[in-house]
Amino acid sequence: MRTLLYTLGFALALLGATPAQAQFANRSLGLSLGYMDFHRTSGLDEAFFLGIDASLYIESGFEIVSLSKIAIPKDTTADDERVVVLAPSIGVRYLFSEESIRPYVGTDISYLAVFKESINNLVGIGPNVGVDFFVSDSVSLGLRGQYNFYLALNEDVQTSLSLSAGVAAYF
Repeated sequence: MRTLLYTLGFALALLGATPAQAQFANRSLGLSLGYMDFHRTSGLDEAFFLGIDASLYIESGFEIVSLSKIAIPKDTTADDERVVVLAPSIGVRYLFSEESIRPYVGTDISYLAVFKESINNLVGIGPNVGVDFFVSDSVSLGLRGQYNFYLALNEDVQTSLSLSAGVAAYF
């Protein structure tokens, strides 16, 4: 009789249990592929890039993010030769939702190093928008768009637009 009561109590506990809620980790590392249109910034044409990104969740929907890109665009001032461009950035973003779909807005401080005969260095700031879709508890796919404004001494403000898609692992 006692075994029957324990079995019934256990079965009722299982039937009354609520589904588990997903809890996502707060750090990520990922890879992204994208397109940058330099709008003739430093004489550069558009190019595809490879990026490494990382994020750290702070609190209340805010994250610190970093995205480092490498691209090999054509230099329109030097007979369309290819040049190497490094574009690391660090910033903050706000998540509108912290569930399996995470839309966000943010801003980054960017650095643009263009390796030509002489190295051109530009510093900029850029607003961005995006969304991450979690395909499991620890993997997300994301889309991101960013518009950067670069400043350099004795030059006009220069801009670039970047669009990317990426995958990230959370831990």
